[in-house]
Amino acid sequence: MNLTDQLGALESSLDELISAAASTPASIPAFIHASPESSPASVADSATDATVDRATAAASAVEEKPSLAEEKPTLNISRPEKNLIAMTIGGVSVALSPAGVSELIEELSNARASMDVEQPGGLPPGWRFVATKNPVMATQRYANGDRLLVLRHTGHGWVPFSFSPDMVIEMYAMLTKR
Repeated sequence: MNLTDQLGALESSLDELISAAASTPASIPAFIHASPESSPASVADSATDATVDRATAAASAVEEKPSLAEEKPTLNISRPEKNLIAMTIGGVSVALSPAGVSELIEELSNARASMDVEQPGGLPPGWRFVATKNPVMATQRYANGDRLLVLRHTGHGWVPFSFSPDMVIEMYAMLTKR
């Protein structure tokens, strides 16, 4: 199961939880639950092939919680192993390998870039980050004079930036300023 399928399953389960929160507990549909202890391969294999007993047990657990209608689904992220991230939304867990994490970062980045509320103009106080020293770079020049600069960040992967000729000059001045 690829990341898109996993995210679709999460979205579907989250939609079911939200609609269940708005209705009576008797109308809560069964959903698939993969535990964070599962390996990425077993989560991918079992996420769509989970037994009816497991889905029924998960649905029963939700039905037994009378306060579910008052609770909003939360996102929990854990790191059970060095090369594994477990994400849980509303009780549904997905294990992501490094490749899955990279794919999720790219999808979230593309979605975030299309949102109306922009990122802050300046660095927020207390912002945490990981800097990549001397990143691998690639450049390309467009017919209109713009330049593409792609930097490889250790956490974000390949991050592309497009600059107008004026901005290239300004950036050069900033980087060579003493």
